[in-house]
Amino acid sequence: MRLILVRHPKPLVDPGICYGSTDLEVAPAQLERTLAELAPQLPAGLPVYASPLSRCAGLAARLSDTPIFDARLVEMDFGSWEMRAWDDIPRADIDAWAADLPNHRPGGAENVLEMATRIAAFHADLQRQLGGDGEAIIVCHAGAMRLLSACHAGLAPPEMALQAARAPHHIAYGATLALA
Repeated sequence: MRLILVRHPKPLVDPGICYGSTDLEVAPAQLERTLAELAPQLPAGLPVYASPLSRCAGLAARLSDTPIFDARLVEMDFGSWEMRAWDDIPRADIDAWAADLPNHRPGGAENVLEMATRIAAFHADLQRQLGGDGEAIIVCHAGAMRLLSACHAGLAPPEMALQAARAPHHIAYGATLALA
């Protein structure tokens, strides 16, 4: 199965704000710029799967007349940390998360292992649908991209969570990642 992962365009949010599962819009000009950059990179006619959050859904709807939205692709829920400046979150809370990245619930919500489990379930369902030779485009978030990449490499959710949590991401808005 070949997957082309696409990170959503830059959402309308100030720098330094925690916004995992918060539904944020994308400026129309930013969406158009991202589409123009992606057009030459993406094969036509592939099924498009996407997170239902606006920053992904808008792009997916422009890439396909029939995108398939799946809530399992939503970014991690940071609970009470959502829409707060990272600098305003108590250092002790961030340290507690850093001490147990896969299992700690930042902001009292979801942990990385739970997100890895739902991403793995999505990947397994997709593999059943597409088969070994199938291809798809997936418009999602940086966290989902990292976990999908680990899952596609054959890791189980606990290892997916550890791998994704340990390495900082450098996935630009609108970037693609091809998994073969």
